[in-house]
Amino acid sequence: MNRRSWMRGALALGLAPAAPLFAVTEPYQRSGKGLQVGLAAYSFRKHFEWMRGKKNADYVADERAMDMAKFIGYCAEHGAQGAELTSYFFPPDAGEADFAECRRVAAEKGIAISGTAVGNNFSHPPDSPERAEQIAYVHQWIEHAATMGAPHVRVFAGNHPKGVSPEQAEANAVSALTEAAVLAEKKQVYLGIENHDSIATADRLLRIVRAVESPWVGVNLDSGNFIAEDVYAEIEASSPYAVNVQIKTEIRVGEGGRQKQPADLERVVKILKDTGYEGFVTLEFEEDVDPYEHVPPLLEKLRRWCA
Repeated sequence: MNRRSWMRGALALGLAPAAPLFAVTEPYQRSGKGLQVGLAAYSFRKHFEWMRGKKNADYVADERAMDMAKFIGYCAEHGAQGAELTSYFFPPDAGEADFAECRRVAAEKGIAISGTAVGNNFSHPPDSPERAEQIAYVHQWIEHAATMGAPHVRVFAGNHPKGVSPEQAEANAVSALTEAAVLAEKKQVYLGIENHDSIATADRLLRIVRAVESPWVGVNLDSGNFIAEDVYAEIEASSPYAVNVQIKTEIRVGEGGRQKQPADLERVVKILKDTGYEGFVTLEFEEDVDPYEHVPPLLEKLRRWCA
């Protein structure tokens, strides 16, 4: 039995894996045969009524409008095995009953809630009020994830605050992740730090993850966010440490990653398999075109490539 299979069984039994066995200071030992296709609610961001606690300016209350129950149903109808319920789109007054209802609907539809995602910033200094606010925010969503039965929360290191050097911001992120990991372990919810904002390379991403030294903190690999000469090499380097993958239809190229070009998604999936990744490959569709038209054929391709 490989480590990821053992982990799934242990979590189902309510057992917390021991740190020496699963700490991501070294790559996970996996087979690459367990890819599952998911879909992120962010793909339909213009169709949710709420966006980060405020009314969504793009929302139209018509037959294309989304809420979380409808999104979970959409995932099931279009062959996704998991639904990533991005935190931004819940109503600001959402409570435990709402998150429990998401869990019920997903179970009824026969799919998993693969995780959720927050927009935090862990680069603030340890003694700052902003740091305390961000820790509380992530703690809240670890609790929500546990209520939903979601095994993963995507987190950010965030942009550097004014007056904070890149080196200090990195140290701050490590410290905050270490603190947040205590509750994550208690609730058996993984934190996946994404290559986003100040993290544009696999080197920096893995440096932070290794420094945390927690079995409950790994990589949320976003295929569209690396800025490097060879984006696919960055994906390959990060994949062995990933606890979740968000796959995008474009990669960033050119100076500072200011341009985009179509991603070779089949190549990305092959890299994930070849490096032994197991878990969700979640489509996060960001192109400024109609997701109702473009998402279904992409899911069909992902299912074929991930099989």
